[in-house]
Amino acid sequence: MASWYDRAIIYQIYPKSFQDSNGDGIGDLNGIRQRIPYLKDLGINAVWLNPVFVSPQVDNGYDVANYYAIDERMGTMADMEALIADMHAAGIHVIMDFVLNHTSDQHPWFQDAVKSKNSIYRDYYIFAGKNGRKPNNWGSFFGGSVWAPDPSGSGQSYFHLFDKRMPDLNWANPEVRLAMGDVAEFWLGKGIDGLRLDAFIHIAKGDLYQNYPTAGDDNEPIVAEPFFANLPKVQEWLRPFAERIKADYPQAFLLGEAASASVNLAVDYTSAYAHLMDSVITFRYFTTDEEALDDTLPHQYQPTSIDWHQFRETQVVWQQTLASLPTLYWSNHDMARLATRVAHSETEARSLAILMYLQRGIPIIYYGEELGMQNLQFNSSSQFADPSVDAFVKKAITQGKAKADALKMVSATHKLPARGPMSWDDSAHGGFTTGTPWLNGAASKTAPVSAQKQDKNSMLNFYKQLLAIKAEPVLQEGKFRLLDFGDSTYVYTRQTALETVLVAVNLTARDAVFTLPAGEYTALLSAGAYGQTGNELTLGAHASVVFQRY
Repeated sequence: MASWYDRAIIYQIYPKSFQDSNGDGIGDLNGIRQRIPYLKDLGINAVWLNPVFVSPQVDNGYDVANYYAIDERMGTMADMEALIADMHAAGIHVIMDFVLNHTSDQHPWFQDAVKSKNSIYRDYYIFAGKNGRKPNNWGSFFGGSVWAPDPSGSGQSYFHLFDKRMPDLNWANPEVRLAMGDVAEFWLGKGIDGLRLDAFIHIAKGDLYQNYPTAGDDNEPIVAEPFFANLPKVQEWLRPFAERIKADYPQAFLLGEAASASVNLAVDYTSAYAHLMDSVITFRYFTTDEEALDDTLPHQYQPTSIDWHQFRETQVVWQQTLASLPTLYWSNHDMARLATRVAHSETEARSLAILMYLQRGIPIIYYGEELGMQNLQFNSSSQFADPSVDAFVKKAITQGKAKADALKMVSATHKLPARGPMSWDDSAHGGFTTGTPWLNGAASKTAPVSAQKQDKNSMLNFYKQLLAIKAEPVLQEGKFRLLDFGDSTYVYTRQTALETVLVAVNLTARDAVFTLPAGEYTALLSAGAYGQTGNELTLGAHASVVFQRY
């Protein structure tokens, strides 16, 4: 049976940055409700909301203190119910971000767990070690050890893969698995249409007393990802969770964040026989060319370019290997924006959107991408709220770089500047708020929604055309085939028994000239300059064209 998400075109909303309705500088649910006409006009049919649960906001909502309530800065449960109803009335499905690997340390479960080793919630989390000694040398994604001292003074430590204020749940405990299923069903009962399962690949951990081999000091924390990512128990524990949801809500969309999963693991997670995810988001699309990196500085915040040869290979492998629909995206809340990280002109940004979103799969458009929004520019290390930034800037200064240049590098690569407020009009703060935005920085001179709506040649109107084309049957159902004209181009067809569409993109600043397969061609959409003489096609710098072939 076909599901609604087989034809999904998803728009990712970072609620804190989309629209503020009450002047406190923080985007909220009622702000999103105000913009539903905009979303409908854009041509999307689903939204993914980043977390809106009660949270201390240590990690912008990914540290959940109450799964059953809306954070008061976002609104109320009544506001959420109204948002779901209004979205549905507009023909838009709602996907909520579901944080299931960890909670906030302010969650009542953890608060009770650290009162005593005899707490009934003690086994909801992962405690190990004794006498203050850490069980292993594993490192956190946020820096330092994955272990923090038990506040109860037991001498044990608790496990946190992310910030120390975000303890990991113990999915080995069947009560935890049942409780998380209850949370999921609560929200599906409210009428949402799907869940984006955050960091699900990390719910299983290896032997907690096994150090990760290192040539250095065994006590120096090292990110031991093979010991806490994609382990077999992930599938074993999630299968009953997913099966329960599908039994009660057959049309619920389960979208998993599988950041480090290989294509073969993605097959395991999404194949129909697995009874797990409907699709996954991988971070493996974007292999970078690191030849020009400065080895005297940490690589983390140095801007890079995409290795287009590897990109072409990766895309075609994912397209051909997954029986399920892959996700198609250029940006999200965990990476720098497309117009900052990859595309250095509006033509290039348009062409890359054509390239990505007309492939087989589910587009996910990060809010503001349709305007050409770029990362904010911060002028202080403190604005990033990330200790690794200060360390990078200090290192860059010792290597002779100006502080401003170092901050520019970090602003172009860090995830936080990619979460800037949406630009709606030319009023103060772009119409996002009448107060002071929660996140401030120098913004690019991207034209706001109000101006782009009036300009038929704007990026916004280009995206409307692109998404309208994506909704056509041939681009929803057609087979994908990459045509090999070398690494400077990305050319493919989408084909059904009745129709063929050919997409051609020049990945370079040089003209690309090649001969198209035999047939008659009618252009549906283009970006940049192109010329056609018979079946010979010339694409200008970073140009692209979408053809109907007869």
